[in-house]
Amino acid sequence: MSERFRAKVAVHVFLVREGSVLLLRRANTGYEDGNYSVPAGHLDGDESATSAAAREALEETGVVIDTATLRFVGLMHRKSNDERIDFFFESTVWSGVVANTEPEKCEELAWYSFDNLPPNVVPYVRRAIENYRAGIVFEEFGWV
Repeated sequence: MSERFRAKVAVHVFLVREGSVLLLRRANTGYEDGNYSVPAGHLDGDESATSAAAREALEETGVVIDTATLRFVGLMHRKSNDERIDFFFESTVWSGVVANTEPEKCEELAWYSFDNLPPNVVPYVRRAIENYRAGIVFEEFGWV
């Protein structure tokens, strides 16, 4: 009997304040280095998607998010080199001060207006941000 297919699952957090989103410029990771993304990471297993999102935000930015305040804003079934499922959450409430807590993986952490994002946002993340702003909660991305 063949093993069932398993997609990689990731969470992404849109930290939002005053019409801006927090972006980080990736570095030294081997994936999309030099381009902007949002706090994100893979589920570790035996954790909920909201717990993973709060954990990733804490690991990458130093802020503490109560999972009850996270708002689900999107799901993407994505294909690039492999197949992935990405959850997107919005957070407008957190405690602590935003800081670059992983400088070995992040060259810059900065707020960008939704209307003036840098040109080099990771393509699927840019699409997820566009979807978020348009109220679109599901997309299949990268399928031809």
